[in-house]
Amino acid sequence: MTDDIPFRAIPVDDDPVDYAYGPDSERREGVVPGAIRTFEVADPQAYPGTVRTVWVHTPEGHDHAAPADVMLFNDGWWYLDPEGAVRAGVVLDNLAHERAVPPMVSVFVDPGVFPGAAEPKNRNAEYDAFDDRYASFLLDEVLPRVAEGSALADEPGRRGICGGSSGGDAAFTAAWLRPDAIGKAVIFNSSFAQIPGGNPYPGLIRQTPPRSLRVFLQAAHRDIGWNAAEGNWFAENLETAAALMRAGCDARLVVGDGGHSPNHGGVLLPDALRWLWR
Repeated sequence: MTDDIPFRAIPVDDDPVDYAYGPDSERREGVVPGAIRTFEVADPQAYPGTVRTVWVHTPEGHDHAAPADVMLFNDGWWYLDPEGAVRAGVVLDNLAHERAVPPMVSVFVDPGVFPGAAEPKNRNAEYDAFDDRYASFLLDEVLPRVAEGSALADEPGRRGICGGSSGGDAAFTAAWLRPDAIGKAVIFNSSFAQIPGGNPYPGLIRQTPPRSLRVFLQAAHRDIGWNAAEGNWFAENLETAAALMRAGCDARLVVGDGGHSPNHGGVLLPDALRWLWR
């Protein structure tokens, strides 16, 4: 069976393109919103002195005693906000209602801040780093707190992570460096180009035996530096996706119009999650 895609003209100037949200990103009549609980992580071992909030979403009727699949989201509230660009909580409620994804606990983790500091944000230090500190923070300091209220599966194929821009770096790095614990990733407009020392992944993927990873990537034609020889965010996403596919990973790339915006990724999230958890 084939799908008929409606005709859409290619924009002449695609910098200001804005994609319309589909029905999975809107509150639906008859879909009861899931439960959300929050907790604070203060002065964690991985990032001493930082403070952050974590939101835990479970769909209506979730069985908290049965080990559930886990989906981690970087940039916490920014991804959960029902009025924001991604609306992940709304999406998850709709997908759970139609059983398009398995029973799932979704964990939204804010980047850390240093209270009272002149430069309080620790986001780039956490997200753009090429090391396993952020993954270990999620696995060792966040998920045990989540498990206090809901049973969680621990197989890597039952754990996923999502992020965009620098949060995309963090998501892919967590899955790449800890394939024993995280087996799926959704990456929107990743800022691979600003990883200190440059994007290591195209070369690493080519040199590493195939890994059992499932990765959904989105890139924008006019992302930062799209026509530059260096610091080309669009090209780095394409090259990373190509390396994954050549390595035999279960990967999918969707390229859209426009610049460095969360809009297209947010619109794609429902189908990205369907694909990831199929």
